[in-house]
Amino acid sequence: MSRDAAELADKYIQAKVVGKTSRADCQHIAIATLCHADVLVSWNFKHIVNLDRIRGYNGINFQNGHQMIEIRTPKEIFNYGNEE
Repeated sequence: MSRDAAELADKYIQAKVVGKTSRADCQHIAIATLCHADVLVSWNFKHIVNLDRIRGYNGINFQNGHQMIEIRTPKEIFNYGNEE
């Protein structure tokens, strides 16, 4: 993990998007953000795939000049384009 990713993860925690015990989740999101991932997929509804938290992560990203990140569940991704 890069220093930039660690610093961004710490900013999520400092902004109270999640608590200190969710540092690994914040690092995951920071890495995906800095690597310009198209989407981050997770089943973690408590700390990641949660509308208030997604807004929090993206608010910090915006304030720090980073892209917004799409965060979705696997079901949303696997069903995409399969509707008839």
